[in-house]
Amino acid sequence: MGSEAQKVQAAADLYEKANEILGFNLLDVCLNGPKEKLNSTVISQPAIYVTSLAAVELLRAREGGQQIIDSIDVTCGLSLGEYTALAFAGAFSFEDGLKLVKLRGEAMQEAADSAKSAMVSIIGLDSEKVQLLCDAANEEVDEENKVQIANFLCPGNYAVSGGLKGVEAVEAKAKSFKARMAVRLAVAGAFHTRFMNPAVSRLEAALAATEFKTPRIPVISNVDAQPHADPDTIKNILARQVTSPVQWETTVKTLLTKGLGKSFELGPGKVIAGIVKRMDKTASLENINA
Repeated sequence: MGSEAQKVQAAADLYEKANEILGFNLLDVCLNGPKEKLNSTVISQPAIYVTSLAAVELLRAREGGQQIIDSIDVTCGLSLGEYTALAFAGAFSFEDGLKLVKLRGEAMQEAADSAKSAMVSIIGLDSEKVQLLCDAANEEVDEENKVQIANFLCPGNYAVSGGLKGVEAVEAKAKSFKARMAVRLAVAGAFHTRFMNPAVSRLEAALAATEFKTPRIPVISNVDAQPHADPDTIKNILARQVTSPVQWETTVKTLLTKGLGKSFELGPGKVIAGIVKRMDKTASLENINA
């Protein structure tokens, strides 16, 4: 991550600003790793936020790029990406957003360290079957290890999150429920569940102290798949987001139903493009990686 960004000054400058806020050389970690360090949620969240907004500057720098940016009339982001989307929409500054993302990563890591939890991606089942799989696993574990669907990504791809024993039970039962595969995710813990409750108070305090403006375009929330204009409402939703399932499937369905035209995935990887294409093969989506 970050190599393409060095070709455009405005994008490269974001990494310089990030170094001052974070207190370490983010670009060096993005370019050189090690992978284990980059994958830790404390590092990966700022890295994805900065690289995604650097991708915006790459788009802006190309011929007709500013006109494309000015024409965009709705935005959204998956989990951490909601902060990127809000920054793009002018809800807060790049610097304030990065401070929030840094704290979010630290708070989520601390919450993950306080309990044995995990996430697993279930491939090849609809959401109803995945819920039945969770129910079956929950019958075999105590309250502390119960699991739930944490990411509703797209048909046939749902992430289950919860206590380690519950996740292991899901993995053991997945084949009997006719899942194509169950893939343990390389994350710190059970994101978007009650396991992140310890992170909420720190996040609430930081959000309360940050200046938010009404976004210039709608930003669709992960929590309820709806756009919100009121800054205080957005702050409340961002605090709830870490303990709430991500409603990405509903978000994409809503966009497609409303006639989604040309769209852009700004940031590392092509996960979002893959999800959108899976839901509508005719969707026009361009990936811009920094």
